[in-house]
Amino acid sequence: MVLTIPIVAVLAVALAWVIRRAAFHHSSLPLTAEWIAHLSDDRCPPELRLPDRSAGGFLGAPQGLDRRTAARLRRERCQAFTNYLHCLQDDFGRATLALKVLLVQSRRDRPDLAVALLHYQLTFGCRMVSARTRLVLYGWGIGALDVSRIERVFHAVAAELHAALPAGVEA
Repeated sequence: MVLTIPIVAVLAVALAWVIRRAAFHHSSLPLTAEWIAHLSDDRCPPELRLPDRSAGGFLGAPQGLDRRTAARLRRERCQAFTNYLHCLQDDFGRATLALKVLLVQSRRDRPDLAVALLHYQLTFGCRMVSARTRLVLYGWGIGALDVSRIERVFHAVAAELHAALPAGVEA
């Protein structure tokens, strides 16, 4: 019982650190109107994209393969998924940084956007932790990979960024 409280406290701090690191990841600038115009999860190189998300496809369990081949295929999928998550996290960091710059330089206060941005960052961080946990489990042969929840947050931030652009900026 005496050790339980410190262990839980350490785990809580570690989880908070991981979420903060995932949610508040900043990439380098420059951000251009052209970059913003093409901001989507499709920006990641095609080899990092997860093909055929419908009906399991790429993400489903391999059928009719021997254990070694299935394990090798699972490792390759994990690497592709890791690379995709990294790319998505970089673009999310750039998009949130662009929104912060727009907030700071705006002529009017936007507390609604500031609150929404914080919500998106925390949600993205939690979902990134969830995705990475699912990735580890998938590597062990448990469950499947899914990016739809984390991509929804990414698309919401991209939409906020497009909506927040000043009138003279073409996106």
